[in-house]
Amino acid sequence: MANTKLSCFWNKTDFAAGYRSAVSLHSHTNYSKESLIFIPQFTENWPVLNWALKRKCDLAKIPVDFSRAYWTPPLTPERAYNVEKSQIEDSLGVTGFVSLTDHDTIEAPTSLHMTADAHPVPISLEWSVPYEGTVYHFGIHNLPVQSAQEIMALLAAHTNNPSETPFIGLISMLHEIPEVLIVFNHPLWDLCNLGPKRHREILDKFLRQYSNYVHAIELNGMRSWKENKEAMKLADRWDLPIISGGDRHGCEPSAALNLTTAGTFPEFVQEIRLDQKSHVVFMPQYSEPRAVRTAHCLMDVIRFYPDAPLGSRRWDDRVFHPGLDGIAIRPLSALWNTPPDFLKRIFAGLLMWESSATRRSRRRSDPSRVDLRISSNTSREAAL
Repeated sequence: MANTKLSCFWNKTDFAAGYRSAVSLHSHTNYSKESLIFIPQFTENWPVLNWALKRKCDLAKIPVDFSRAYWTPPLTPERAYNVEKSQIEDSLGVTGFVSLTDHDTIEAPTSLHMTADAHPVPISLEWSVPYEGTVYHFGIHNLPVQSAQEIMALLAAHTNNPSETPFIGLISMLHEIPEVLIVFNHPLWDLCNLGPKRHREILDKFLRQYSNYVHAIELNGMRSWKENKEAMKLADRWDLPIISGGDRHGCEPSAALNLTTAGTFPEFVQEIRLDQKSHVVFMPQYSEPRAVRTAHCLMDVIRFYPDAPLGSRRWDDRVFHPGLDGIAIRPLSALWNTPPDFLKRIFAGLLMWESSATRRSRRRSDPSRVDLRISSNTSREAAL
């Protein structure tokens, strides 16, 4: 059975004693392409919003295509790495390991390998896997440097055309590489809005086929505690360890980390794969209301960053959409002289909402309200 511990930063001060390192998994950079398809999906449940969105889209000079449009997180790989490593070393007092996992690309960790400092980050990604009408996300951590680009090409080919590259061949190939870690990210998140019943049916079918190739189930720092508790039950059912995943897209560091006795990232992989030993730590930000944290992430996305590289300082530099030809994908800043007035008003209102006084009043964190108890019939050890 998996040997798992779960701690909350706000409940204990000495839980890091005896550990050498902590690991940040599942963290995004500006290389990650985040789809905008959630916008029309969200407004479908709100008739007035849906009407307003369609009206604005009808008035647009360029036909709006949410299925091809995307946004990118604000942090460069260097800044994302520093945000995660600094939290670990400043808050926990141990060595920090950071695995950056952008959607279906290894450009961020590869770019860090080529810098003057040559950061020792693993080559990792979040792999999108189409399956039975839905999409699952897998954290694929620590690809071999020599063959990473070749493997990435195979994984991308499956994402784009799963019928031509069977999943079983790819997942078994990854499983056979001893230093690679395969994490099922937020497995209970119904990304394609299939509905709870259908989503669980497909998930159970998937795990019946492929659970032997999955090394851990993620507890996600941006998902609700209710969902994370269900993820723990899922891990128990399939005799898999749980593991942390911050899922950071903005500037706030990951709300979930892993403590480890390992001195290197490959040693951490073996700790999970062979010993099934994992100590997940929820950081203070997890105790804050999830809606506020999500709004704060949105603010990070639309903020102006004067020190960022040219071409990525404004939010419309970081949002992309097909141009007039309907083919080439371009930043919105290249498609207009200035953002529409209605967007300026919306964003101005959001930024006012997030003023320091308002944010303090809405972030009245009460860690005791987050009930992280684990039921007595679980195999997990709670260190709360």
